[in-house]
Amino acid sequence: MKTIASCVTSYIKTKPYLSSALSDGIINLTSLARQIQPDIEKILRKSIKKGAIVMALKRVSDNTEFTATHKIIRVIKNLGDITVRSSLVDYNFSISDSLLLAQSNLLKDIEGKKEIFYTSTRGVAECNIIVSDNISSLVDELFSKEICHSKVKNLSSITIKLPTENVTIPGIYYFIFQRLSWEGVNINEVISTSNEFTILMDDDQVNIAFEVIKNLKGL
Repeated sequence: MKTIASCVTSYIKTKPYLSSALSDGIINLTSLARQIQPDIEKILRKSIKKGAIVMALKRVSDNTEFTATHKIIRVIKNLGDITVRSSLVDYNFSISDSLLLAQSNLLKDIEGKKEIFYTSTRGVAECNIIVSDNISSLVDELFSKEICHSKVKNLSSITIKLPTENVTIPGIYYFIFQRLSWEGVNINEVISTSNEFTILMDDDQVNIAFEVIKNLKGL
């Protein structure tokens, strides 16, 4: 059964600017309660006293989760450059004794070609290699003896530069991925370094994903 407290908490979670203001203590709880009262009553399907909403808002403002959200938003607002690339291919290979040699040969062939996109992630049993579509035939040739589990075409990537303090604040990735999920963006793969990360998705979803990430900077 839904309670006033749980409904108010869920409602505020969908309004990042409100959680930030509550954490800072710069918002009048009585005025806010009056403003959101119709929405909360609609969710609960019954009339509610304004004082009950004020009490729920007070608990929310004291909650460490919302204090953490405020810290995350501060970092999100300082996101750096957003770089988009299209026409990418994602290969998934089994780890083998010859895989590194094949990768080395590929790097030699594309050395100096700044327009070429290349990145690789290695796990315990498999390795993913993402390249520009115009060198996919070269990858097919150099890795012909490797076990290829999948080859996915028509992908795009978005690379986001993060402020250096991102490594000290938990929840930043979750915050971004949550909003992408709400918009129905399916992420094929994530590649990250200390201060940037790249997400890979189908070409037809890159515009939506870009708008979501760009709008986060204006929270």
